Amino acid sequence: MRTVVVTNPPRADAAAVDSLAGYGVATVHEAMGRTGFLGPSIRPVHLGSRIAGTAVTVLSWPGDNLMIHVAVEQCRPGDVLVVTTTSPSTDGMFGELFATALQQRGVRGLVINAGVRDVAELHEMGFPVWSAAVSAQGTAKATPGAVNVPVTIGGQLIRPGDVILADDDGVVRVEREAAAEAVKAAQAREEKEAATRAAFQQGELGLDRYGLRDRLPGMGIEYVDYAEYSET
Repeated sequence: MRTVVVTNPPRADAAAVDSLAGYGVATVHEAMGRTGFLGPSIRPVHLGSRIAGTAVTVLSWPGDNLMIHVAVEQCRPGDVLVVTTTSPSTDGMFGELFATALQQRGVRGLVINAGVRDVAELHEMGFPVWSAAVSAQGTAKATPGAVNVPVTIGGQLIRPGDVILADDDGVVRVEREAAAEAVKAAQAREEKEAATRAAFQQGELGLDRYGLRDRLPGMGIEYVDYAEYSET
């Protein structure tokens, strides 16, 4: 690993990022071809938040939060701090004091592929966090890592300046160059879902709306009366 702090990386268009905040993670994930989802292991510490922001990335050693301290200085209003470690870790690398510093800089939240602590205080502060673990186990500040370099969480490559969208369903990454495209795709999907919702409210079945009924025989699915079935 090159122990480096990259300054002034390109960031996704702020207006597009703010627009994406109006859509859910599932909607954007589906609209962008089911890409970018960080996986089910990254979960909200508290339910009820939805944020979108530009990634400031941190690569740390397990059990060491030195580079989070380094990264705070690189954060700007509208950013989301994204932290991962060189090998799996559940230690509580982040807590209320870090959140205080980030809130002061206008950071919208944290995504961390490790542990956090001070959960009650984070909730009281209203600082949204998505993490892989909650743990009181503390960390050292001794081993250099990197800030604003590409990192991987859940098989997804996250570059500094990419869009991070997070809500109760998890976290999705949108490449910074695709932010405007993602807004258009999410809007189109939301409109399609609204039409489907209205159809379901009128009694239409998914079997018919999605054209599934005619496909069932080819899948070997039979409709059999109960009396006939019970005799077999």
